[in-house]
Amino acid sequence: MIKVQTLLSGFTPWDAAAVLFLALCWMGATLIIEHPPKRRPSMSTLMAAYRREWMVQFVHRSPRIFDSQIVSNLRQGTAFFASASMIAIGGGFALLGNADQLRGVAADLTESADPVVVFEIKLMVMLLFAANAFLKFVWSHRLFGYTSVLMAAVPEDVSDPVTMPRAQKAAEINVTGARSYNRGLRSVYFGIASAAWLGGALPLTLATIVTLAVVLRREFASVSRAVLLEPTDRTTGQTPGS
Repeated sequence: MIKVQTLLSGFTPWDAAAVLFLALCWMGATLIIEHPPKRRPSMSTLMAAYRREWMVQFVHRSPRIFDSQIVSNLRQGTAFFASASMIAIGGGFALLGNADQLRGVAADLTESADPVVVFEIKLMVMLLFAANAFLKFVWSHRLFGYTSVLMAAVPEDVSDPVTMPRAQKAAEINVTGARSYNRGLRSVYFGIASAAWLGGALPLTLATIVTLAVVLRREFASVSRAVLLEPTDRTTGQTPGS
């Protein structure tokens, strides 16, 4: 009963609203980015088309060492972020064991010091984002590994009837791996934003808005997206973003 009263006194309806807003923005950003309007494709959608085109060009390229190096670089990137997520999770658990010190730091930023259990719950929200990012990066790393195996199974003879189907399978696994990788990055972004909750509901809300704006700008209004949409590009498959 005492703990329940402590939690009720440490959290306000504004805290609940801010956390709900954070979760909705996180999930909503993923929904919009992965299922954008046809007239305004996201950066992720455009790159998915180029990944499929990559496998078409891969079939006709000889030797294929260049393609294996690209997949290797993709796996190195996912491995790096997976390791970083593990370090973040370890650091979060370390902070849980020293919540009193964190409470003292947060007290300098707010008018009153909340109970220790309140800060532990706020840290657990950050840990949940870090754990989700870790799982997404690990799965992405594995999918890029599957992609390399499928690419190795593609015959060098272009006229072989299994060449293009296997290349298309490699392309779809590649796209799925990139999707998981991007989801992991968004977990990192919003996990960093959740740290603002230590300062209260208002800082969390502002951090969430800024993070959402940054994520959507990079997907729908970045210079790199404009480059991909330039009409000078020609592909043998479908038009990227169509």
